[in-house]
Amino acid sequence: MDKSKRLFEQFPPVSTEEWMEKINADLKGADFSKRLVWRTRDGLAVKPFYRQEDLDSLTHSNLLPGDFPYVRGVQVSGNNWLVRQDITVTDYKAANAKVLDILMRGITSPGFVIADPESVTTENISILLDGIHPESVELNFSVAGKAKELLAALEAWLKAGKADMKQVRITLSADPLGRLAANGKLCVSVDEGLDYLADLVRESANEPGIRCLEPSGTLFSNAGVGPVAELAYTLALGSEYMAALTERGISADAAAGAMRFTFGIGPDFFPEIAKLRAARMLWAAIAREYGTSREESALMHIHSITGRWNKTLYDPYVNMLRTQTEAMSAVLGGAESITVEPFDAVFRNADEFSWRIARNQQLLLAEESHLDKVADPGAGSYYIEELTSMIAGEAWKLFLEIENEGGFLAALRKGIIQDRISETAAARKADMAKRKEILLGTNQYPDFRESSAPRHDPDRLFTEYKPSSDQEVKPIIPARGADEFEKLRLATERYGRRPLAFMLTIGDLSMRRARAQFSSNFFAVAGYEVQDNNGFESVADGINAAVEAKADIIVLCSSDEEYAVVAKEAFSITAGRAVVVVAGNPPCMDELKAEGMEHFISIKSNVLETLQSFNRILGIN
Repeated sequence: MDKSKRLFEQFPPVSTEEWMEKINADLKGADFSKRLVWRTRDGLAVKPFYRQEDLDSLTHSNLLPGDFPYVRGVQVSGNNWLVRQDITVTDYKAANAKVLDILMRGITSPGFVIADPESVTTENISILLDGIHPESVELNFSVAGKAKELLAALEAWLKAGKADMKQVRITLSADPLGRLAANGKLCVSVDEGLDYLADLVRESANEPGIRCLEPSGTLFSNAGVGPVAELAYTLALGSEYMAALTERGISADAAAGAMRFTFGIGPDFFPEIAKLRAARMLWAAIAREYGTSREESALMHIHSITGRWNKTLYDPYVNMLRTQTEAMSAVLGGAESITVEPFDAVFRNADEFSWRIARNQQLLLAEESHLDKVADPGAGSYYIEELTSMIAGEAWKLFLEIENEGGFLAALRKGIIQDRISETAAARKADMAKRKEILLGTNQYPDFRESSAPRHDPDRLFTEYKPSSDQEVKPIIPARGADEFEKLRLATERYGRRPLAFMLTIGDLSMRRARAQFSSNFFAVAGYEVQDNNGFESVADGINAAVEAKADIIVLCSSDEEYAVVAKEAFSITAGRAVVVVAGNPPCMDELKAEGMEHFISIKSNVLETLQSFNRILGIN
């Protein structure tokens, strides 16, 4: 072998046509697009393989980190993101002690949610930030009102400490249109709210390290939409702010420079990476259209938060796995700061244990996985580059539809955005009801012995929409995919005793075992006690054992061929002493129904509706 030749020169190149010939031969006539092309949550068609030639038309794939329009981010060496944790401020001295503690535990971007706006004073802000070096960390503030007072207090604190304003990074997360969309109203008129925002931007314009406007996409992602729709609606929200601020005499550079965007990160690993890359690309185009004169003004600064749609009450430690992959998506997508919410955030106030785990999840990605060492780690992936282009294209189409309606505010007032989000959420919940979308531990593979009642806060767990006569718009309601399943199981827990689903296994060994496992999992989703069995010699033996066990539901687990006999016999012997269910869709179903049997479960069943009907039969409300 000629050692001077490189390894890959020893192999002839393989063309796309040759690959397709091989794939089609292996498919033996099956449709390539149906068998191997899959669709994302947003309907994007993803091929099973991509090649360098797919990038020929993607101009952004030739850019470097730091190049406009910042698809690959702004960091040219390394990928250092900031680790954020929020603190609710009710006692300023206690909050100061808390922040000093978490800064020693890996947090580099503390956030303060000030509960009482009236408490914002220069003295209290000085107490809150005592001992903090403003050039070393990013500071974030959220307060419902009194943003001008907060800005003045921060400026006084920074001046007193002689901070280097070129090194300071502070965000005041004003988002009046986001609050309007979330609550259906503001405490002032929309125009007054935007006038106030414009004044705030003017007052902070001379402080390059302070941003005071934070359009947030979590409002949309936590209501059930996918990456494309979240991106489109967030861009529309940002565009609305650009229009409002420039109309009030603020330059496009100052308006864009005042913004830091927040995106939720969901379970779609690669699409979420591509979403953040596409977001920077599209925002740069929007900012340019408003007349920004400096390239850096068009850079979208991004904070990411792990999503809530897929978080669950049951089997809650799985939430740690979900937030870990979500945090990885945010890191690989180039988020500048990331909040990993504690695994129990959706159902109770997080304690020190869950906050520690949440912090350490990000530290592991940096210190052990070394994801902070490489700028734009996703670069060079043909798939990610193509997915970035597809998401950008689809999000831009939806963005233009909103703009054609008059922009974000006009579409919100018409109810267009809310209706689309509701339709998407309903479709996703329907998929979860049929287990087309899986929430591990909730609608599939539940822990049979788990009980949650002692550990959750009902008011925190479920969000109920209560219309009000003074609402200007219909609010966007946050939701979770697990909502209805959790209500179902909680109702079972409150019933006082767990209904027993008894597996009457008989006949063909492989079929009865497979159907017993399926059925056990099916009924455990509702929190029922499940009793599986090795098999019975006769139907009568099985029924007697079920009656002795005080079974509420008897599930027949056998083969399709045997059901015509054993199901009729079981129904006859039971004589109404328990609900009889057939596991499967046997060919004799119509015949069995004619005999009076009503209940059949299979992979085609709507799990949620079926279990709700059994709860009603058993008197569980």
